[in-house]
Amino acid sequence: MNRNEGFVKRRNVTRENSEGVNKDEQNNEKKLNRDEEVDDGDSKETRLTLMEEVLLLGLKDKEGYTSFWNDCISSGLRGCILIELGLRGRVELEKVGMRRRGLLARKLIVKNDTPIGDVLLDEALKHLKETDPPETVQSWIEYLSGETWNPLKLRYQLKNVRERLAKNLVEKGVLTTEKQNFLFFDMTTHPLTDNVTKSRLIKKIQDAVLAKWVNNPQQMDKRMLALIFLAHASDVLENAFAPLNDDDYELATKRVRKLLDLNFEEEANKPNTSDVLWAVFAAFTK
Repeated sequence: MNRNEGFVKRRNVTRENSEGVNKDEQNNEKKLNRDEEVDDGDSKETRLTLMEEVLLLGLKDKEGYTSFWNDCISSGLRGCILIELGLRGRVELEKVGMRRRGLLARKLIVKNDTPIGDVLLDEALKHLKETDPPETVQSWIEYLSGETWNPLKLRYQLKNVRERLAKNLVEKGVLTTEKQNFLFFDMTTHPLTDNVTKSRLIKKIQDAVLAKWVNNPQQMDKRMLALIFLAHASDVLENAFAPLNDDDYELATKRVRKLLDLNFEEEANKPNTSDVLWAVFAAFTK
């Protein structure tokens, strides 16, 4: 996917501890949990994973389904899963070594197999743990999406991801479940019921590239950085920018392009970063 796709023209629409885990990893997990608890004042019921946030951005509020023309969100959600596992300290890229291999050539390895408690994340973690030798981030996005020519790898496909995420959002009180008739078939849909949660999500993204813009990706919150990239890769970022006035829209898309044009290899080599994060970005923009 081209890094700047999706911004050609504006649409006319209006929005745990386990053995062998070191103290740093434990602290990162605790910090993640604290961040989720205080994130913009969200209650426990409305804390969302990256996958849920991207899906929520893509869902039509009243209709309760994603665009039939969006063929990017499937792989985008798998990228979200890998980044979630990376941010939660479950996976990492193999060490660089003397050959200095690039992000897309390095294998994704499990460093902590403690279950997270999220069915999709734990299912993906189980697949990663059982695979020997390890595979690259690009390969795992393809395997988890079922987009592989290797029949032996089809067992790694995560099935019904959108429906399972939508059900999570129903349980959190963000969506509801309905049946709609589409001429020749019935389809389960999930219209929005909690507009506050989606509005807060959209505002959070807008602020990250406007009012709270820091002009340094290393100083940006890693989850927000991931959300911007994966929403773009999933072709749903436009939905967060559509309500903006023309000047803010132009500025927001300009800053997103700046992020998309970063040298991911250089960013991954900087201290206190997540190499899995940058490897997933590289996989979607190669």
